[in-house]
Amino acid sequence: MELTQTVRGARFALTTHLGDALSPRNVGNDLAGEGKPVQVRSEENETRLLTYRTEGVELTYRGHLGELFLSLLIRAASLTDFVEVARSVELDPLALLHEVGLPHHALSDPDLKISAEAVRSLLELAAERSGVETFGLRMAEKRRASNLGLLALLVREEPTLRRALDALSRFGRFQNEALVLKVEDAGNFVILREEIIAGKGAPLRQGTELAVAVLFRLLRTLLGPDWRPRQVCFAHQAPRDRSVHARVFGSGVVRFGQDFNGFVCDAKDLDAPNPGADPVLGKYVRQMLKDALSSDSDTLLQAVRQLIVALLPSGRCSAAVVAQHLGVDRRTVHRHLTREGCTFNSILDEVRCELAERYLAEGARTMSNVSALLGFAAPSVFSRWYAHRFKVTPSSQRADRAANRRRHV
Repeated sequence: MELTQTVRGARFALTTHLGDALSPRNVGNDLAGEGKPVQVRSEENETRLLTYRTEGVELTYRGHLGELFLSLLIRAASLTDFVEVARSVELDPLALLHEVGLPHHALSDPDLKISAEAVRSLLELAAERSGVETFGLRMAEKRRASNLGLLALLVREEPTLRRALDALSRFGRFQNEALVLKVEDAGNFVILREEIIAGKGAPLRQGTELAVAVLFRLLRTLLGPDWRPRQVCFAHQAPRDRSVHARVFGSGVVRFGQDFNGFVCDAKDLDAPNPGADPVLGKYVRQMLKDALSSDSDTLLQAVRQLIVALLPSGRCSAAVVAQHLGVDRRTVHRHLTREGCTFNSILDEVRCELAERYLAEGARTMSNVSALLGFAAPSVFSRWYAHRFKVTPSSQRADRAANRRRHV
């Protein structure tokens, strides 16, 4: 039986032997943890210094809102197998690193923090130069859980997969500050949604497929080598050759042109006990992660932006809800954002612009789906906002892009 279900703007098609329809329900997911901004001040060079405390850890960031996505960092472990895949398609890996401004020693120091935007550019450049649409996916084929460092230890010691995913959501910025993981319940099923934070119009196919495949391999480590999700979903269009996807994920489970990137799984998989979990070791590793994060560059602005990305599809993205997730009141968020020269609405508008450009460029979503994913009450409201923001209707923008693609075919 073929079922199509919309869960707060996320549509997925699912073939199942079960006769019952899916019953979506919205479940809040605190990605940021409780936190309180403790200090904001200007410096002589006119940048801003923001100190943010979350779960007892003090984090500092210098810069402006428009620079945030450029300042997001990722562990150099994300480049595991880049050299091997690049050479297998006759590319010079060191020359490519130099071209995007990444240091060569990033290949030998997995804990080095490097620019997430530079890594995104590197993977897209490698795919373009080689003509290999599955470059990022090939990098994930041999990944092990240990690639995640301390985060892998914490995940392995959680009592259930649901708790492990919660740990990934809460501490995932230790691995990748530009990646947001959201868990959404839908009756007997669960959606695992991954969203990459990037600049407007930035291509994301390679980074998305790498991130989804890494999570897939981690889930198999926890649930066994024979585990398979109900579906593996990608928002972008299918490549000419799908054989690598079948090799990585298995045949018959990958869907392209969907409304989100991630998985549809059985809810029971998330609640199965982990008999090998060691809660004492897990507590120890959790404290180690908190200590490690204390030296990272993080900010209230990043936390607000990540929560907006995660909450938009739920229809509950407001300053009050974001403040609740941060453990402060709305006026506190407003006061500190004002000192940074921005407002909650300006960040919300920036995120919506970035995601709207991405969703319309992908071309697979209906206007109704795009509207829901961006948190608008109705497609007409989305259309008016888009026309005001971009001076063109979303339908006209999509038609123009489709015509341009046909001319270049």
